[in-house]
Amino acid sequence: MSSSTPTRIESPPSKPPATDDLAVDLHDVRKRYRGRIDALRGIRMQARRGEIFGLLGPNGAGKSTLVKIMLTVVRPTTARGTILGRPIGTQSVLRRVGYLPEKHRFPVYQTGRQAIEFAGAMCGVDRVTCRRRAEELLDLVGMSDWGGKRVSTYSKGMLQRVGIAAAMVNEPDLVVLDEPTDGVDPVGRKDIRDVLVRIRDAGTCVFLNSHLLSELEMVCDRVAILVQGELAAQGTIDELTADSRRYEIEIGGPPPVWSADAGLRVPDASDHAGGTTRLVLPSAEPGAVQPVLDRLRADGRVIEALRPVRESLEDLFMRYVQDPETGRARAPGAVRMTRKPNGGEA
Repeated sequence: MSSSTPTRIESPPSKPPATDDLAVDLHDVRKRYRGRIDALRGIRMQARRGEIFGLLGPNGAGKSTLVKIMLTVVRPTTARGTILGRPIGTQSVLRRVGYLPEKHRFPVYQTGRQAIEFAGAMCGVDRVTCRRRAEELLDLVGMSDWGGKRVSTYSKGMLQRVGIAAAMVNEPDLVVLDEPTDGVDPVGRKDIRDVLVRIRDAGTCVFLNSHLLSELEMVCDRVAILVQGELAAQGTIDELTADSRRYEIEIGGPPPVWSADAGLRVPDASDHAGGTTRLVLPSAEPGAVQPVLDRLRADGRVIEALRPVRESLEDLFMRYVQDPETGRARAPGAVRMTRKPNGGEA
């Protein structure tokens, strides 16, 4: 990537997870298509059991290719690492993986219960267990009263709920969900988020691929951002936004003359045009803001608001997908490698 690419962030935990704690442990995953198009360029990524992990990236970043490699649908050019403790590409591991593809479809003549049982049969689950799991999962996703009705009568949110249930019928240790709340109304999205948390709390790794950043921010324990086939950032949202954390203080009147000496910034002179000034203290520590508040009170200033602020997941995402020199989004799609005059690759 160009020299203007933001510094990659990969925030390791204070104590590395034990191998047994990892549902996904990928190293140096690469995929080159014909025409010297590199869809993935050395991905290193880890997702733990019992967590919700979000995979982000613009269209063409390589997310679908990576998921398909994990599910053995696409053969990587090179890859090291494991899925559920087995080497990448091990077919037998799929019995312990659940998958909800984007824009999935059920046969319209099936009921919700039959759709779940059919998914179980496709995974090799015996008939008695399929029936038991179908009832348990219909209750989990809030569809018990609708399990006997045909899916042709379902709303989009109901179809997504049954899709999640179908992905869980084989009691997977890893469930991969592609856009699970796409097209669902706010009430349905809240219900699906609650379902995902219950799945996580049961010890399953929930691996989400979504463009709905606000949804991911509410539910994910950790996220990874892919840009043009490379991992741009990985970690908890708090870790990845640590540098942006600050306090914003709104006071009556103009900024105090000692603002700069106290490390305060006045980001916009128009803020105090109407009698209010916004001050920014670039620190996340509660102790750092107390002397500032004391000094403002000593000056007789009215403190109208005090807010801890950090980047949103959308802000963080845009920081990586935009070119800092032009402010425009980076070109979508994979990277086409070209030959250098000396025979190397650029």
